[in-house]
Amino acid sequence: MEKVPAKATARETAGFTLLLISVTAAMIWSLWAFSGAILWAIVLAVVFSPLKERVQRAMPGREGLATAITLLIIVCGVLFPVSLLINMLIGEAAGLVARLQSNPAELPALFDRVVHALPDWAQSWLHQSGWDNLSTLGDRLAANIQTLAQALGAKALSIGADLLSYLVALLVALYLIYVFLRHGRMLVERAGAVMPLAPQRRAVLARNFISVVRATVKGSIVVSVAQGTAGGVIMWLLGVPNALLWAVVMAFSSLLPAVGTGLVWVPASLYLLATGHIWQGIVMALMGAFVIGTIDNVLRPILVGRETQMPDALVLLVTLGGLSAFGFNGLIIGPVIASLFLATWEMVREDQGA
Repeated sequence: MEKVPAKATARETAGFTLLLISVTAAMIWSLWAFSGAILWAIVLAVVFSPLKERVQRAMPGREGLATAITLLIIVCGVLFPVSLLINMLIGEAAGLVARLQSNPAELPALFDRVVHALPDWAQSWLHQSGWDNLSTLGDRLAANIQTLAQALGAKALSIGADLLSYLVALLVALYLIYVFLRHGRMLVERAGAVMPLAPQRRAVLARNFISVVRATVKGSIVVSVAQGTAGGVIMWLLGVPNALLWAVVMAFSSLLPAVGTGLVWVPASLYLLATGHIWQGIVMALMGAFVIGTIDNVLRPILVGRETQMPDALVLLVTLGGLSAFGFNGLIIGPVIASLFLATWEMVREDQGA
């Protein structure tokens, strides 16, 4: 490769800088469709790299095989259980639908009881908007059924394309996990060599990134399992139908900002009140607000903040803010940004001798 002259004029430097920015932006734009796959490939590689190192120590000189075994563990230990959970969720939902279809008179009666169990202001709002009558809702759905069918028909091809894109993204992520596990250290060193930062600062930022990613993933898993388990047990004890289904839904909804598990336990409380189980509905509401809903506020700052050395309040804020700004990916992006923010400003403070 021909070497670039050591000295360059200001014009050449400006031109090269513009070219560098342009090609970098074009590269990011061309890969943006796989940004989620790339992010989670990096996350899983960071989380499972200690496992890969242990496997490699057991078979020295066979790094490729050790990486492949680690990838197989990720597939069997992460992707396969998630697939089973989704399949179980679909089965439970199908059972719920079948039960409602076998008792067609149950739904209108249940709907009326739920409406009458709401506060007066809520009933007034539903009445004014015309949503307090199930037959009215049926008429509205029937009036729009043709439009809905046409929309679904128009979206059929795009739905198929989305499923294909998800499959492609999954394959890309699996391939990248393998690459990052096997060549991650070399890639980090090459990327760091072109960064205009001192080696000590690069090391600090890299350590912060790794610790935040690992703490966030572990914390999120623990919080989801804890909230789903607590909610499922409480619903089962109170006699809520399909408690296992709602436990799984609650575990996933715990990752959503602001509303979180309230998407499940609030309707469950209304259901119990509407079906005449007054004390069970009150207990469900109290347990949801003061037990299930506070697990995240208690556990996440402890699990994430302890390892990342970030204040508990900051961990909670950046997690919610990241989820709001970046969607599900913000679960990782928010805490990482906060950690890098604190680290860089700490460097500024050290430079100023404060």
